[in-house]
Amino acid sequence: MGKNSTLNFYDNNASSYFEQTKNGDLKAVCDRFLDLLPKSAYILDFGCGSGRDSKYFLDNGYRVKAIDGSKKLCELASEYIGQPVECMRFDELSDDSVYDGIWACASIIHVERQMLPDVFARMIMATKDNGIVYASFKKGDKEINENGKYFNYITKDIFEKLLKQVSPNPELIDYFENGTCAGVNRPAVTWGNYIVRVRKK
Repeated sequence: MGKNSTLNFYDNNASSYFEQTKNGDLKAVCDRFLDLLPKSAYILDFGCGSGRDSKYFLDNGYRVKAIDGSKKLCELASEYIGQPVECMRFDELSDDSVYDGIWACASIIHVERQMLPDVFARMIMATKDNGIVYASFKKGDKEINENGKYFNYITKDIFEKLLKQVSPNPELIDYFENGTCAGVNRPAVTWGNYIVRVRKK
């Protein structure tokens, strides 16, 4: 998703990105999300990248569907997690009330600001009633291209305005900030983490 150059970047740098991110320690954030889900929940890893988080979910007994827009990353992640990863753009999601939770870690940050309400509405539609959606964004208020990738930095205020554009009305139930996770060879940055509960009834 995002600018075409973003997908080109991930296809052209899939191996190095995979190695840079697969060992990241995001356990605390994953567990904060999983604590809100039923046991054996069905999770959509929405932009799975290396497959790191999908593997953690699977290893802990959850059912997972993993997708990514980069064909090369899908191939690497499929081998890593031991199941197929579907190559799909964010704006192609059309499931209705399928998932107990959707995990979008550092992924929909690549969705252009004006397209974000539509993509988030698709995520809400795909989630079951009382389901949970997690998303993380670099903290700020700007749209920039960095090293061939498009990034949509947002703040909590921007995210809350986004939620007001989406129906049925999702509720932001948790927000916290953290830095670049240990084990990831990436520049230090402040991330905003958003956990939303979906109400459909």
